[in-house]
Amino acid sequence: MSASGQQQEGKQAAAEQDDATPNGVVEIDERRIKMERLRAEGIDPYPHVSLLGDRTLIKDVLAAHDASALEAGEHSELRHHVAGRVISRRGHGKTSFIDLRDLSGSIQLVVREDALGKERFDRVMGLDIGDIVGVQGFVYVTKRGQLALAVQECTLLTKTLRPPPDKHHGLGDTGTRYRYRELDLIANDDTRKLFVQRARIVAAIRQWLDERNFVEVETPALQSLAGGAGSRPFTTYHNALDRDLYLRISVELFLNRCIVGGLENVYDMGKVFRNEGISHKHSPEFTIIEFMFAYADYHDVATATEEMFRDVAQKVLGRTTVQRNGETIDLAKPWRRITMREAMLDATGIDFMDENREAATQKMLQALEERVHPATTWAELVLAVYSKLIEPTINQPTHVFDFPLEPFPITKPHAEHPELAEHFDAVIGGIEMVSGDTELNDPVDQWQRFVDQRKRRMADEEDVPHPNDEEYARAIEYGYSPTAGGGMGVDRLIMILTERETLREVIPFPIVRDIK
Repeated sequence: MSASGQQQEGKQAAAEQDDATPNGVVEIDERRIKMERLRAEGIDPYPHVSLLGDRTLIKDVLAAHDASALEAGEHSELRHHVAGRVISRRGHGKTSFIDLRDLSGSIQLVVREDALGKERFDRVMGLDIGDIVGVQGFVYVTKRGQLALAVQECTLLTKTLRPPPDKHHGLGDTGTRYRYRELDLIANDDTRKLFVQRARIVAAIRQWLDERNFVEVETPALQSLAGGAGSRPFTTYHNALDRDLYLRISVELFLNRCIVGGLENVYDMGKVFRNEGISHKHSPEFTIIEFMFAYADYHDVATATEEMFRDVAQKVLGRTTVQRNGETIDLAKPWRRITMREAMLDATGIDFMDENREAATQKMLQALEERVHPATTWAELVLAVYSKLIEPTINQPTHVFDFPLEPFPITKPHAEHPELAEHFDAVIGGIEMVSGDTELNDPVDQWQRFVDQRKRRMADEEDVPHPNDEEYARAIEYGYSPTAGGGMGVDRLIMILTERETLREVIPFPIVRDIK
């Protein structure tokens, strides 16, 4: 988005949040006057109340009765107590119709003066759109055969002082929806359904792992070392300890130490933080799950990834197919498996493993068609070609194996090509979904890798060096079984399964720009 577009987004968001139109200000004033009038009459607009033992969800009311099997009119023997938000009102005179919504659905309320009496009827008529109420009533079938509730009692539970977003025009722009997600949830059924679905996907992932005897371990979010990944960390300061700490960028090293201790199969799902850019597939704060298998290799992790995605989709969606970039993706089908060398040859004709390394390097530089820092290594160049020219073109589920070793300091070298790593990426829709490895369990090699990584980082004055993780290197000296693991961006999986285009859609409260 351009600077002018960002500025306009901020202005519109500020205007919508502040209700800065004359009509908006007038309505807010009127609602406050109503609130004060209620207090003056001895009515608490925010009463102390609990309905947990008495309330029925609207979907359960609708499911309990077949309107087609009931005669039109009142059915006083079928009584219910519901609660929710007033979303619309229509009708005049001595009968009015109100639509009430809770998370499970909405139902029409029939409000009649002859049933309530004039004082209580007028009180209900004084409700504003957005007010939250508790309603006792009995089943009523309209002349059109619609199931409704005839109101016997209506209690104001929460007086709203701001009008909800316009039902027909919504919030105006996506920036406002992300910044004021509560308004997005009020206005859009689809948004509420999305975040219910998100919760079900997260629960299904946990269930999948728990059923396979994985142990969930909560690793620390504040860490003394920004270890386990190559990203820039967020740095903070602990006053009592008088030291810098880092928000975690990965959880892998702590999980590996648990395997050293004998837990064997472990996982952690939670927030990680990377002080880097924002895009449709990147967020500085996101949810990750890392899962580690003892006595496994990276091919086993790839197989587990396929099975997890398939099973979670079936459980939550009731199907294994989704749409992405104009294609149908079936997660139940065997995923394509290809090496990075094969993928690059297919896409560019370049063999980065060519014995003439200099010639291969020149071809990759030409393929990138951009300036490359003189200190860029062969491995970094290979990854740059892959990330810019190959990964974005992979739409159908694909495992890409055998990356250059250098960027993966805790990954086991390839058995046949020691300059490569036993590392793979699982890709869908041009996005890395899972990054998996066979873990390095040689403590001598591991220590040297950390030393080499630190030297490379210190050579870049703009980067923040990650100190050698002495505790981790020492831990695996006690014996680290053959192990493999994978790390998955949970938000990315949710984005794929819900067919959304950007992470900001599926993160409840994404980080957005300040309003200026």
